[in-house]
Amino acid sequence: MRLIYNIGIRIYLAILWLASPFNRKARLWISGRKGWYQKLKDKVDKDGRYIWVHCASLGEFEQGRPVIEAIKKEAAGYKIILTFFSPSGYEIRKNYGQADIICYMPADSRRNAERFIDLVDPEKVIFIKYEYWYNYITVLAERQIPLYIISAIFRKDQYFFKWYGGFFHSLLNKVGGFYVQDNQSAEVLREAGLTNITVAGDTRFDRVIELAEKARSIDEIGLFRGGEKLVVAGSTWKGDEEIIARYINRYPERIKWVIAPHEPGNANIERLEKLLAVRCLRFSRFRAEECDARVLIIDNIGMLSSVYRYAHVAVIGGGFGRGIHNLLEAACWGVPVLFGPNHKKFREALELKENGGGKSFTNYTEFEELLNELMYEQAVCKKASEAACNYVKENAGATHKIIAGII
Repeated sequence: MRLIYNIGIRIYLAILWLASPFNRKARLWISGRKGWYQKLKDKVDKDGRYIWVHCASLGEFEQGRPVIEAIKKEAAGYKIILTFFSPSGYEIRKNYGQADIICYMPADSRRNAERFIDLVDPEKVIFIKYEYWYNYITVLAERQIPLYIISAIFRKDQYFFKWYGGFFHSLLNKVGGFYVQDNQSAEVLREAGLTNITVAGDTRFDRVIELAEKARSIDEIGLFRGGEKLVVAGSTWKGDEEIIARYINRYPERIKWVIAPHEPGNANIERLEKLLAVRCLRFSRFRAEECDARVLIIDNIGMLSSVYRYAHVAVIGGGFGRGIHNLLEAACWGVPVLFGPNHKKFREALELKENGGGKSFTNYTEFEELLNELMYEQAVCKKASEAACNYVKENAGATHKIIAGII
C-alpha cells in the first residue's frame, strides 16, 4: 500500500505539471515549491526552537490561527514555521506577521519529508483538522517528534475506519495527541483503539470572539443603514443570490441589504447588479448622498466579519453549492443566521438550528417565510439573537485547552 500511495503522489505531481500552463493554482503550486530547500535553509535559525504548524488552506489556517497567536503570547521562546498545501491559503497569508517562516509544504515524498524535518528540526508539530501525510507522519514518528492534530473531526464513514483503511489507520497510531471538536469524534477514535484524545472544541469560536473584540466601526455601513432594518448576506454564490434578489425585487422598500459576494470581482458584481431591480451602490464608490440605494454591495475582501455587527439578520452563502460559509462570524454578534440546504456536514449549522439561533431554507418560499418572521416578529428575532450569541460564548475555550496540553 505504501508503494501505491507514493506512486499516487507522483501521478498527482505529474498532473499538476501538465496543468500548470493552463491553470493558475497548479502553476502557483509548482512554482511555490521550486527550490524550496535552499529558500528554507536561508530562513531557518539554526539555534531556533521551532513549532511547525501545517494547514491545507485558508479555512484550516483560520482554525489554527488562535493557537499560533497563543503560542507566541504564552511561549515566546518558540519560533513558528507555518506551511500550506494550497496556494489559496499561502498566497493570502504569506505575509502573516505571527509566524517566523511561512512556506509551502514540499510534496509528500520520503526524501522531502526527511530533508524538511531535518532542516527545521521542530520540537513539536501541529497539523490542523484533516492533514494526514504518510511520509511526513512516518518520519516524525521515527524522529520521535510529537505530532498533534487539532480541530479534528472524525466520522465512522471516513476511510481510516473502513475495512480497506488499515494503511491510513496506521497513521493515527503515530499521532501524539488528538484535540477533537466534539464528543462524537472522540468516541469514533476510542472505538478504533486510540486513547490520546482531548475534546477541546473548535478554535473558530475563539477566533470570531477575538475578531468581534477587535472589529472596527464602519461608518459607511452605519450611514447606509440609517434607521432601517438591515440584512447582511455574506459570502453569497449564484444560488443564494437568485433567491435573495427575488425577495428584494418583490419587496424593494421593506429592508435594506448589504451583499458581500464570495467572488467580489467586477464581472461577478455586474451579474449580481443585473439580478436586482433596485438601486445598488458599491462600497468602493460609496457616497453619503447615495444612501437612498436599497442594496450596498461589498466589492472587497476582509471586512465582512465587521459588517455583521450592523445586521438584524444574516444570510450566509454557499448552501446551494459546496457548503455554507462561516456562520460564527455573524452569530457572535447575536445575529440570527439563515442558510441553504447544503449544511449537513457543518456541526455549527446543525447546532444553531437546534438551539434556535439559525434556520435553513431550501427554496424561495421558505426563505421569504423565515426572513419575514425574523424581521417582523420582535419576540422571535430576540430569542434567535440571544440563542446565536449564547451558542458562540458557550463553545469558546478550545485554544486554552490545546495550549495547556501541547506547550
